[in-house]
Amino acid sequence: MKIICVARNYPLHAKEMGSEPPSQPLFFLKPSTAWAASGEIPYPLFTQQLEYEGELVFRIAKSGKSISPSDAMGWVDALTVGIDFTARDLQAKFKKEGLPWDMAKGFDNSAWWGAWLPIPPGWEALPFSLQKNGKTVQKGTGKEMIFPLPRLLSEASQYFSLEPGDVLFTGTPAGVGPISRGDILKAFWGEQVVGEVRII
Repeated sequence: MKIICVARNYPLHAKEMGSEPPSQPLFFLKPSTAWAASGEIPYPLFTQQLEYEGELVFRIAKSGKSISPSDAMGWVDALTVGIDFTARDLQAKFKKEGLPWDMAKGFDNSAWWGAWLPIPPGWEALPFSLQKNGKTVQKGTGKEMIFPLPRLLSEASQYFSLEPGDVLFTGTPAGVGPISRGDILKAFWGEQVVGEVRII
């Protein structure tokens, strides 16, 4: 299983991070060991600034390479809401030094997602959201993406062969922020809770 992620795919998130929106999709990978299969996320010892990033996540259903945008939706069979956990202090340090920031994004338990759901017609207009301790901290729709899902799937497949069971994180809307031990994060697709995690 590969976890394919997209950086800065929502304009307001790019702005809150002090960056310009990219001119093409920017992909990075998390290893399979990044998947947080349980509902508990240990706070890593190597960071003082662990942050959440709520995202729409799609499941790859079949193998493919160099897929065209017009065919790309045939490669996904389910969606959910997930969280890309980031060691923001490490990421900032590595960026400043011009170094890769895999350690800030790909550590164990840095990728969580909720229950898989069928992809409904018009999914792009339906809201997803993330709550922290009962308060909504992020909300967005697929329509707000800079690069739509078919383009993401197509361009990702130019670099990485897609395989069944791979997942695609499609970027986070504005509102990312820090978390502490004891915090509870709850993910919503519309009004439906798809899952929750506790930081321990």
